Amino acid sequence: MPEPAPLRDLPVSLLTDPVMIEACQARDFGRIFQLVKARAGIYPSMVARRCDLTPSRVGEVIAGRRQLLHIDVIERISDGLRIPGHMLGLARRSWETSPRLRGVPRDPAEVPASVVEPPAAGTPEADEAARSPAADTELSAKLARRAAETNVNALVLEQFDADVERLARDFVSRPLPLLIPEIRTAQGGVFQLLGGRQHPGQTRHLYVIAGWLSGLAAHVALDLGNHFAAATHVRTVVQCAEISEHSPLRAWARSFQSLAAYWAGDYRRARDLAQAGRSEGRGPGTGTIEARLLSLEARARAAEGDIRSALRVLALAHEARGAAGPDELPGVFSFPEAKQWAYAGTTLLAVGGDKQIRHATSASCRAVELYRTGPDGDRSPGDLQAAHLDLATAYLVSGEVQEAGAKLSDVFTAEGYTASITIRLRNLAALLGGEPYRGAQSAVDLRARIHEMTLRPLSPATLRSSDDRPAHA
Repeated sequence: MPEPAPLRDLPVSLLTDPVMIEACQARDFGRIFQLVKARAGIYPSMVARRCDLTPSRVGEVIAGRRQLLHIDVIERISDGLRIPGHMLGLARRSWETSPRLRGVPRDPAEVPASVVEPPAAGTPEADEAARSPAADTELSAKLARRAAETNVNALVLEQFDADVERLARDFVSRPLPLLIPEIRTAQGGVFQLLGGRQHPGQTRHLYVIAGWLSGLAAHVALDLGNHFAAATHVRTVVQCAEISEHSPLRAWARSFQSLAAYWAGDYRRARDLAQAGRSEGRGPGTGTIEARLLSLEARARAAEGDIRSALRVLALAHEARGAAGPDELPGVFSFPEAKQWAYAGTTLLAVGGDKQIRHATSASCRAVELYRTGPDGDRSPGDLQAAHLDLATAYLVSGEVQEAGAKLSDVFTAEGYTASITIRLRNLAALLGGEPYRGAQSAVDLRARIHEMTLRPLSPATLRSSDDRPAHA
């Protein structure tokens, strides 16, 4: 029986090859055995003798039918093939004193393949490389393997898409404390995947998902009154949209920034951001986002006092609604018809004048009707309360105090308010305290009722999202 071949070190060029390093890190022994055969001339029968394994077991590993997981087996492979312990996640082996191994860095993964010197001419290694067809194709094979690597698949992306759609729909009507952990978990999962390798199309898809999730996080921050965090989140949305070249995501981010600027009192910036959402990149897309951006611009122009432009842009918003296709996502990322009528009511109230106040009343009534009868995914309690308050304000401006009180009764029966609804109520109370209502008993009673309701402690568990809120709420 022939004696086992004397142990010799593996070529330094193999130990520092990224393909070998990756195989060792993954403990892919089938690939390791193939590499030591092709690059060091150590055939499976020799691997079996060196590592105290049966030839059939080595063959099964190479064929992918068996995995080697026991630590004692991994140690025998390290010792038998002279693979430094750290490459396989082991402690330094007792034999790691060879002069040739002293030149191998402790972390070979940090050594670029381009700095590894080829075998010296005339050496056995150089002769082997010259004769081996595998050596001629190794770079191409490595490139193909690298290009094929991915840590995601179609099912993973499909699940994330489904999660984002569900969260966007639930955001409108579910209490925020129930949604925050789910949004955070989904964000963490996507960000972790982006740290790995994907095909370019998969990476772009992940950035789109990350953008929508950051948009949900921005809404959460705004709901909780943290406008600095909201601004940070929405800048991430913009960045994800730029990387993925996703126009609807970019346009939605601008609409959110416009909304925040409006409630911060910066009407010019709100107008400019709404316009940017329509003009940047390839435009806002084919859904309802253009109607939303135009509605935001009209409301900002009305608040600035640019009455003519506000009415013109408001008309364009209604035209855009008629031409809108389906939205990519539902819920908080869509712009339902009810919300558009609510925005129109707010805009017309700011324009003022008897004729526009009557139009504002009609618009707010239409918004309330649609919120009450529309699909569950469009029924935002916060937006419905805001529409009621706009309607009450329209009645009050028209001198109809009793009708205003009747509309406010729908708000008073709500389970809880967002801070923005509280601010709206206080603004309405201030209006009741001025002329021509000062001293009227109905106005005094209504102010007292508002005062009582706004002093009521808020229950965070009852807070639901509302798109229409001040940034400082």
